[in-house]
Amino acid sequence: MHSRVISSLISLFLLLALIPTSHAAEDEIYTSRFGNAAASGYDVVAYFTAGKPVEGSKKYTFEYKGADWRFSSEENLEKFKADPEAYAPQYGGYCAWAVANGKTASSDPDQWTIHDGKLYLNYNSKIQKKWLKDKEGFIEKGDANWPSVLN
Repeated sequence: MHSRVISSLISLFLLLALIPTSHAAEDEIYTSRFGNAAASGYDVVAYFTAGKPVEGSKKYTFEYKGADWRFSSEENLEKFKADPEAYAPQYGGYCAWAVANGKTASSDPDQWTIHDGKLYLNYNSKIQKKWLKDKEGFIEKGDANWPSVLN
């Protein structure tokens, strides 16, 4: 009798594992197109120090919030380690305009803005033009939607 109960429970577990979920939550940090690299593998510190997107190197990698963050130098890696929240893009690197509109979308490392000391990324240049027309309004909406938009 005991083995029949265990067998039934195992069968039930296997059956439940096969039922698809209707909607899986997004990860807190956007990495989907680039393996596990955050910010498409770009050095997020460089946006602040060099004022432009700079590709990171696998040589200078740091795991933070389940994602691999790459940097172009040891110096930038150490800056990020000391204060990741100061450099990590808002909304986990998802498109800030999309988050403001209650969605998530990938981001292009070449479409970026620093506003009030925070980094925001956008999906493409067309979306960034929309974003720049009212970035403060979109930030207000994005902040209200984050992180619930991940569910």
